[in-house]
Amino acid sequence: MKQVPEQLTKPFDAASVEAPLYEMWEKSGYFNPDNLPGERKEAYTIVLPPPNVTGTLHTGHAIMLGIQDTLMRYKRMQGYKALWLPGTDHAAIATQSVVEKKIYKEEGKSRHDIGREEMLARINEFALESQKTILAQTRSMGASLDWSRLAFTLDDKRNLAVRTMFKKMYDDGLIYRGQRIVNWDPKGQTTISDDETVAEERKGTLYTFKYSKDFPIAISSTRPETKVGDVAVAVHPDDERYKEYVGKEYSMMFAGCPITIKVIADTAVEKDFGTGALGVTPAHSAIDWDIKERHGLPSRQVINEYAKMFGLENEELNGKKVTEAREYIVEWLRTEGLLTSEEEVTQNIPTAERTGGVIEPLPKLQWFVAVHKTFNHFGKETTLKNLMIQAVESKETSIIPDRFEKVYFHWIENLRDWCISRQIWYGHRIPVWYKGDEVHCGTEAPTGEGWVQDEDTLDTWFSSGMWTFSTLGWPEQTNDMKIYHPTSLVETGPDIIFFWVARMILFSTYALNEIPFKHVYLHGLVRDAQGRKMSKSLGNALDPRELSLKYGTDSLRMALLVGNGPGNDLKLSEDKIKAYKLFSNKIWNASRFVLDRTVDLESPAPLTTEDTALYDAWRVVQADITSDLENYRLHLGSEKIYDYFWKTFCDQIIETHKVRIAEDKDKASAQTLLMKLLREQLIVLHPFMPFISEELWKYVKDDADDLLMVTRW
Repeated sequence: MKQVPEQLTKPFDAASVEAPLYEMWEKSGYFNPDNLPGERKEAYTIVLPPPNVTGTLHTGHAIMLGIQDTLMRYKRMQGYKALWLPGTDHAAIATQSVVEKKIYKEEGKSRHDIGREEMLARINEFALESQKTILAQTRSMGASLDWSRLAFTLDDKRNLAVRTMFKKMYDDGLIYRGQRIVNWDPKGQTTISDDETVAEERKGTLYTFKYSKDFPIAISSTRPETKVGDVAVAVHPDDERYKEYVGKEYSMMFAGCPITIKVIADTAVEKDFGTGALGVTPAHSAIDWDIKERHGLPSRQVINEYAKMFGLENEELNGKKVTEAREYIVEWLRTEGLLTSEEEVTQNIPTAERTGGVIEPLPKLQWFVAVHKTFNHFGKETTLKNLMIQAVESKETSIIPDRFEKVYFHWIENLRDWCISRQIWYGHRIPVWYKGDEVHCGTEAPTGEGWVQDEDTLDTWFSSGMWTFSTLGWPEQTNDMKIYHPTSLVETGPDIIFFWVARMILFSTYALNEIPFKHVYLHGLVRDAQGRKMSKSLGNALDPRELSLKYGTDSLRMALLVGNGPGNDLKLSEDKIKAYKLFSNKIWNASRFVLDRTVDLESPAPLTTEDTALYDAWRVVQADITSDLENYRLHLGSEKIYDYFWKTFCDQIIETHKVRIAEDKDKASAQTLLMKLLREQLIVLHPFMPFISEELWKYVKDDADDLLMVTRW
C-alpha cells in the first residue's frame, strides 16, 4: 500500500527547501522564455527596476520583487512567453560617494590624490562586489528572473546605447550645452537632480525690508545674503498698490554694494503672499532665472561653488559663508532702519542626499535636454514634453492607481529643461570632444591629435531612462526588441514616477516611436506597525533577509501582498509575517492529510452532486482570483486564496470529508474532490507562495506533469 512521503511527516521547514528549489528552477531553464514548454506566441515582459549597487535588499525591494514575481509566475503559467529581465544600476553619485568616504576614512586621501583611473578601478571593484550581494538576495526572494539576460546600466552594451542616444538627440538639437540654474552641491562639488535632494525641515527667519529709504516697495526674504545679487522687483500686473512704479529703475547702495533695481510686472508673483513683491535674484533661483529670461534682465552671481560670497564691491562680504553673510546683511538692515519685521518660519531646506550639503541654486555651464523644443518626430512636429503627455493622455500607457495620473501631468506641466551633466568621475562620460573651437559629438572618439573629451559624466537617470529597450539590445534591431518591446508593465514606487517613469516614456517614444510599457503599477511605502516610515534612525527597519530566514520567504511575500492595494502604504509587522507562517504550516498539514486519506485512490472517481456543487463553488473563487490577477488586484487575489484554503477547504470541506472517508460514504468521490481541490489550489497559490506550492507539487503531480512553475493555470 502507498504511504505518505516521509518528508511530509515532518513539520514544514522553509529554510531547508528554498535554496534547493530555487536551484532546481534555475537548472530547468524555464526562467528564460526561450526554453518554456509548449507553443507561446504572446509575450509578457517586465524589466526589473534596477536596484542601486550601493545597497542591500530592503523592504521596498522585497515588495517590488513580490509583486513582480507573482505576476510573472502567473503569466508564465498562463502560457505567455514570459520575460522578467534583471539588472542593476551603477547609481553614479551614490556609488562614488560611498567609495570616496571609505578611501578617505581608511587612507586619508581624496579622489584627486588617487587619480581618475585608479579611482574608477576601485569604484568598479566595489560595484561588482555589491552587485553579487544584491543578486543573491534577489534570488532568495524566489524571483524567477531570466539571469541569462542580466544587464548593468554601465556595461559595454548599455554604454553604446547611451552614446548612441546622446548623439541622436544632439544631432536633433535636443541636447545642448548652456548656462542655466542648477542644483549645486557645495560639498560634493557637482550638480545633482531633484530626486537626489532631501528636504530638511528647519527653522528660519522671514525678513521684510526695503533696499533703501528711498525705495518705494518692501520685499520679504529668508535669504537676505542673496539680495546683493538682485536686479529687479516683480509685482503682479493687477496689483493696484504698485502700478505706478512698474517700469521704473532705482539705483542705490545695499550693504556696501551698488545695485540697480527695475520694477517689473509678472503673473508668476502671488500678490496676496507677503508684501506681494518679489526680489528677483536670477543667479540664485530657478524661478527668478525664468523671470529674467521673460523680461530680458541682467544676472549677477554673488555666491560661488563653495557657498561663499564673491565678486562684491564690499570686501567685508567677500569670502564669507552664506550664513555669515546673512547675519552681516541683517545687522546692516537693522542699523539703517530698513528692517520692518522678522518672523520665524519653518522651511524645507533642500540638502544633498549623499553629502548632506545645503543645495545652492547656481548658474552653471552644463548639458541639458531641451524638453520644450519643437522637432520633427517620425514626420510630425512635436516636443519631448508633448510625447510624455500623449503616452499617458491617450491611455496607451495607463497608471495604476489612476489618481497618480494627475501627479504625473502636474509635474510635466511645470517641466524645465533637464540638466544631464554631473561633475563626478563614475558614470557614462559625455561623448563630446573639444579641440580649440572645434566640437565633436559621436559614439566613438574622433581621430587625430589634440582632442580632449568632456570631463563630465551623465545623470544616472539618462541611462536608466533607456532601460526597457537598452536591455533588449538597442541600438541593434534584435529579436528580443521585436518580441518583448513595448514591455507589459513597469512596477515601482510613486516617488520616482517623474525621475524614472517619465524619462523612460521620453526616451522610448522619442527613439522608437512606441511606449516603453503598457501599464505603470505603483506600490506604496512599507511602514512599521504604527504607520511610521522605516528607518535606521528610528530602529524600526525590518530586514527582509532576516524575516525570510525566520519565517520563510512565502510568509514574507504574503504579508507584503495581502491587503496591499496599488499606491497605498502598507503597515508591516513581524506578527503579520508570523500569521502567514502559520498559513504555510496549515497548507503543509492539510496537504499531508489529503495525501494520507487518498493513498488508496487508484484513479479519479465521478463526483456526487454534493461534491460537484462544492467543486463548482471553488471554480467561481478560482475565476475571481484570475480576474484579480488580470486586473492587478494582487491584494484581493492573495486574500481570496488564503480565505478559501483556510476557512472553506480546511475548516469545512476537509472536516466533513474525513468523516465520509472514515465511514466509507461516497468515499471515492470525497477523495477525488479533496485531491482535485488540493492540486488546483496549489496551482493558484504558486504565484503568491512559490516555494511551498512547488515542494508539495512533487507529491500530488501526475507522472506527465512538469514543474508547477510551468503547469497551466
